[in-house]
Amino acid sequence: MLLSLNEWLWQERYWLPPNSTWAQLEDRDGLVFAHPHHMLAALPVALVLVAMRIIFERFVALPLSRWMGIQDQIRRQMKPNPVLEKYFLRMGQRPVETQMVLLAAQCGLTLRQTQRWFRRRRNQDRPRLSKKFCEASWRFVFYVCSFVGGISILYHEPWLWTPALCWENYPYQTLNLALYWWYLMELGFYISLLITLPFDIKRKDFKEQVVHHFVAVGLIGFSYSSNLLRIGSVVLLLHDCSDYLLEACKMFNYTHFRRLCNILFIIFSLVFFYTRLIFFPTQVIYSTLFDSIKSSGPFFGYYYFNVLLVMLQILHVYWFYLILRMICNFLRKGQMGKDIRSDVEESDSSDDEAVPEGPQLKNGMAQGSGPAIANGLRSRAAGRLVNGHTQAT
Repeated sequence: MLLSLNEWLWQERYWLPPNSTWAQLEDRDGLVFAHPHHMLAALPVALVLVAMRIIFERFVALPLSRWMGIQDQIRRQMKPNPVLEKYFLRMGQRPVETQMVLLAAQCGLTLRQTQRWFRRRRNQDRPRLSKKFCEASWRFVFYVCSFVGGISILYHEPWLWTPALCWENYPYQTLNLALYWWYLMELGFYISLLITLPFDIKRKDFKEQVVHHFVAVGLIGFSYSSNLLRIGSVVLLLHDCSDYLLEACKMFNYTHFRRLCNILFIIFSLVFFYTRLIFFPTQVIYSTLFDSIKSSGPFFGYYYFNVLLVMLQILHVYWFYLILRMICNFLRKGQMGKDIRSDVEESDSSDDEAVPEGPQLKNGMAQGSGPAIANGLRSRAAGRLVNGHTQAT
């Protein structure tokens, strides 16, 4: 059964242009071609990169963050409360007004104590600045190395500057050993990002990031297997052009070097705009749609590859929308603000701590002879509840 599945999967009509066969791409006379099984080496490379990342973040990035003056905000601990913890994990992190009052009554707490508990509990799950810095610094180091390596490999290749040349003598293009290692590292890196997804910071565009990583793995793996290394390497280099600038901008945004962060953000925005919204659709996607089939008709891989490129372009447009929002904030405030994809940590205000707690709730009513509940949110919500049920009207 596995043999039949393997034969079906690697049918030439899926991976190669019409009238091309795997036999024609066998190594011969000193010529070496790309073969799909070469990419299996990306799995151990990904594991090595994960290990390197752990070591780098602990012994390099973390001390560097302290040297650059990054200090994590001190978080006040809340008392363990099984009832509130169960609600937090199963029902939601932000209970509505009426539910907050019910929880307060159930736990014998005041509304303010319950609100504070949820606020501190939410803060516990938010990543610290040092963790954000460590993640950004690791990606910065990789993207810089990848960009420099890609430039050194591709700079003298004519098809880097003229994408139409990527299809010259396709698919019978020999493999450049340096290009193979660069491709392998890129694929291993994106696989490592998928491995570490459960442990990485989850920003507001988390789903888009997951889609991007899967699309990247699909593009790299398919382009290598179909010997589309030329156009694939152009796509990789275009992304590396701006990725390292973004990570550098994040690093300095977490520190006190705000002016440098502002400059990097402007440079990043311009590079991103040109490479992702101008060059990528007008040169790369145009070439894969039209230049690629001038000498041969379309095949399954033609449609698959172009669908992934279009998905990538949709993500580019979405991310540039986020960049424009940050630019608007920048123009209004004169400096970079917080990353709009990140949650902002909630703080315990001094006023909140200074005001004495009101009487505890019991069965939805205040104990003692005073007014039931006297302030703000609590007075509006608890007035509608008696013994945990809404009053009849």
